Amino acid sequence: MKIRLGKYELDHPVALAPMEDVTDVGFRLVCKEFGADIVYTEFISSEGLIRSARKSTQKLLIDDKERPVGIQIFGGDPAVMADAAKLAEDVGPDFIDINAGCWVPKVAQRGAGAGLLKDLVQMRAIIHSVKSSVSIPVTLKTRLGWDSNSITIFEVAKICADEGLSALTIHARTRDQHHDGEANWDWIRRTKEISELPIVGNGDIRTAQDAFDMFEFTGCDGIMVARGAVANPWIFREIKALMRGLPSATPVGMEERIQTCLLHLRMEMKLKGEHRGMLEFRKYYHGYFHGIRNGSSLRSKLVTLATLPEIEEAMLEFAYRYAAESGLPESIKSE
Repeated sequence: MKIRLGKYELDHPVALAPMEDVTDVGFRLVCKEFGADIVYTEFISSEGLIRSARKSTQKLLIDDKERPVGIQIFGGDPAVMADAAKLAEDVGPDFIDINAGCWVPKVAQRGAGAGLLKDLVQMRAIIHSVKSSVSIPVTLKTRLGWDSNSITIFEVAKICADEGLSALTIHARTRDQHHDGEANWDWIRRTKEISELPIVGNGDIRTAQDAFDMFEFTGCDGIMVARGAVANPWIFREIKALMRGLPSATPVGMEERIQTCLLHLRMEMKLKGEHRGMLEFRKYYHGYFHGIRNGSSLRSKLVTLATLPEIEEAMLEFAYRYAAESGLPESIKSE
């Protein structure tokens, strides 16, 4: 089943998950460059939006190059969610996504995010109010249930279909699992068998093979990559290659890591201003140099630097040293 988001019709898309403090517009553009078919903003508080809170409104920034892009909102009040959805629609996203899966206590215990899994009547009311308030497609991302004793994903899927949503994303864990334990893909498969909606699978996709296996095992219509993209934004390229039956992608070399990291950093600085962009970018160094020999020493140095030339010089010095230690002095290659 194809996923239709406005003018976009997507066959087995690979999406970048909405992640707080990660999926800002710069990171989304990087992942888009490597093959992400759908991207989402960080989740945005509906209460913050209607009050014009700076932190919330800043997350509304989108770029035409990342389409189709969805704005994800969360909250527990149907009227507030409807108003927030209208404000989000005004900036021109391709769809609105409702967060019904965030497990963080300050969200879930206030009846928002995964807290909606404890009150499906309220979840339906929120879905209905959001869907009725906007003219663009609406989707929902959720979990299997509050805990292992209250798996409600079948009921949630029916509500979403009844209310005319365009897709349902299932993170195959319960709220009380947080990110622990293994995702149970069997619930995605079972939901897909009974649902009238396109189903997007999420949970434990860390490699291209994981993505391929989820498609094969669950029959889902799309997949969503979360933490697997933080340490490896090239995963989308790798997934696409595997799905097309192409040879396995070669490991990402040091030169490409550095070039991509600097491209991303420059985008952040352009979007947010030099000082703020550089400070907020520090959280991404771990992902770009995760698993690289002596990568921790480079990361430790980079977070102390205050100018782009200093950062570029530090990366270049590391690359030369890395190549020499690898016995490849004339080129910068992966291990």
